[in-house]
Amino acid sequence: MKKEKKFTLLSAIAAILIAALIVSAAVAITVFGRGMYAANIADSDLPARTGIGEEEILANYNALIDYNSVFFTGPLNFPTLPMSDNGREHFREVKTIFSAFQIALIISAAGAALLCVFLLKKRKTGFLIAGGILAIVIPAAAGLLMAAVGWDQFFVLFHQLMFNNDFWIFDQTTDPIIMLLPDSYFLQCLKKIITLIVVPAICLIILPRGLRAQRRPPKDPSLQ
Repeated sequence: MKKEKKFTLLSAIAAILIAALIVSAAVAITVFGRGMYAANIADSDLPARTGIGEEEILANYNALIDYNSVFFTGPLNFPTLPMSDNGREHFREVKTIFSAFQIALIISAAGAALLCVFLLKKRKTGFLIAGGILAIVIPAAAGLLMAAVGWDQFFVLFHQLMFNNDFWIFDQTTDPIIMLLPDSYFLQCLKKIITLIVVPAICLIILPRGLRAQRRPPKDPSLQ
């Protein structure tokens, strides 16, 4: 079998698109997969802690998640909860971030699919390994930082990095939605995102070995 040529520009672009696809898909699945939050309601005993019934909690949470879809147009309105101007602005900024991930997911999925087909036909597989490694860099860095400073400090640093104001510091009297979003839920989201990145990334890193094994010509029994 001919030795694969050195890494090309197309391979580099494919690796970046694959990494972007894995990360953006992990974020989208976590944000819009609502089952984990429904389970968290019981685990965190939210109805007892907040004085809000489970159906009402879900209705307000679903309004927030629907709002964060890139396809949703219009203002955020909670069915039963008030919201301050600062809270509305913060959620608008959050929507901008999540919309960027969703757009990245669509673009990277289309681009990665096209380049993967092209490069695999050329029997190039190095971009799969590179894409997997690039994807793992992000959760690895987040995990190391969280281990170094602790979850609470990591949560604060993340918001200070992502937002240029303190609107994310909610007062539950003016923005009671914050009572429905406990820190434990955000930690669960982070763990799920990391898992959804690391698992497919590792699969991509080891996939080329399997592909090379399939391409290897069978041994001639007469030569044994």
